Amino acid sequence: MHLPSVLSFLIWIPVVSGIFVLTFSASATLARAVAMFGAILSLLPVVPLLSRFDASSGAMQFVERVEWLPQFGISYHLGVDGISLWFTVLTAVTTLIVFVASWQAVTKQVAQYYGAFLVLSGCMQGVFASLDGLLFFVFFEASLIPLYLLIGTWGAERRVYAAIRFFFFSLLGSLAMLAALIYLWTQAHTFDIDAWRHLKLGFTPQIVVFVCFLAAFSVKVPMWPVHTWLPDVNAEGPTGAAILLGMLKIGGYGMLRYVLPIVPDASHFFAPAMIALALVAVIYGSLVALVQTDMRKLLAYSAVAHMGLVTLGLFTFDRMGTEGAVVQMLSYGIVSGAMLLCTGVLVERTKNGSIDAYGGVANTMPRFAVCAMLFSMANVGLPGTSGFVGEFLVLMGAIRVNFWIGAIAASSLILSAAYTLWMVKRVIFGAVKHERVAKLRDLGKREFALFGAMAVLVLAIGVHPKTFTDAMGPSVEGLLSAALGSSLPADASAPSYDAHRETVSERAPG
Repeated sequence: MHLPSVLSFLIWIPVVSGIFVLTFSASATLARAVAMFGAILSLLPVVPLLSRFDASSGAMQFVERVEWLPQFGISYHLGVDGISLWFTVLTAVTTLIVFVASWQAVTKQVAQYYGAFLVLSGCMQGVFASLDGLLFFVFFEASLIPLYLLIGTWGAERRVYAAIRFFFFSLLGSLAMLAALIYLWTQAHTFDIDAWRHLKLGFTPQIVVFVCFLAAFSVKVPMWPVHTWLPDVNAEGPTGAAILLGMLKIGGYGMLRYVLPIVPDASHFFAPAMIALALVAVIYGSLVALVQTDMRKLLAYSAVAHMGLVTLGLFTFDRMGTEGAVVQMLSYGIVSGAMLLCTGVLVERTKNGSIDAYGGVANTMPRFAVCAMLFSMANVGLPGTSGFVGEFLVLMGAIRVNFWIGAIAASSLILSAAYTLWMVKRVIFGAVKHERVAKLRDLGKREFALFGAMAVLVLAIGVHPKTFTDAMGPSVEGLLSAALGSSLPADASAPSYDAHRETVSERAPG
């Protein structure tokens, strides 16, 4: 039995709550309480989503469709499958995590801060649940506004610079994506993404559409070399915005949902270049992370390296690699959010993000040190944590396609251990070097409960990943079937990457 309204509740409860919170701008206490109530209420639709979801089906579930502008083939069309299900759950959980984490940290314009976050949460839910291309674009673009305000208003000294840079990187890519969406509409006379997957596009149009989509999604991954906005946002933006950007992987999701199945021949043609960029991101991001002196910038380059593995997994066209990419997005979303939260705790107490400003934190904050070590081990990819599962599946998928690609990508395991443990050694262990560290207070009950909840998520995925992979398996197989099949007419010829396609077609299960 489907609940035809559950996805609308998931989207519009936080949006309406956010608008409602703005009416309490005169009282910070009341604004916090109402915002927290809205965040908890936004989490409630997740319960029927998880309890009634059929993990054996790869079809869209909880589908809602209302004609919006029928003369243009535009509809309010929502649905989730085994892939988008987990992203909607992560979005709802992330919103509550951010609210608990920033309960005392935000002291100015409290109502506006929480209102913006709730609206942003609803827009993110719309991105993951949309089955109409224009509806997806509306939510995709609408999310820029609250993000821009959050970074530019509640950030550090150079917050406006970081906000403007993020906004223009995102906007330019979005305009290119809009052009691709309009072109697909001219061919299908509808914005329904399922109809787009059955289009017989020529090779040249596929190339153009691929490049336009890539311009939008590569920024949000972020891929090298369009990653340069992320270190600024991490260092200058508020911790909550950095956590949200770290936990919600719109770019990788967009590639999987829109690029691979809609323009499969172009995806195969560009696969070697995308794999090369992914490997560059893995190695470059890791090496640059090794020389960082600021904890938040180190985590930004760590994200570039880890998301390089996501891109690699997607363009192997292998089921194991693709499932690994999805798990990696979910897992690293939680791990990066937890790591950013750890740095946020220190920065809020000392107003300093430099690695050299610390040392011996374990002596004064033992509970914090235990949590930070767990999340650091997940960042390294220690077996038993969520970080291991996604990386292992991606690397196995890459090796099944080409041993040397997998071998180069595996260097991420060594490099991530190097920069993560080097940071932990300098920040957590050793003797207390600074007076500010000696005066640090350990985690309070609220913070410890928050870290504990995130630790449970990290260990749950690491210990029992089958819950997640079983649900997404049929959906991944369906998307790969579309991506592995050609959309070109039978008599068309194109310089697509045939050897690569034949290899992955033979190796991919199903």
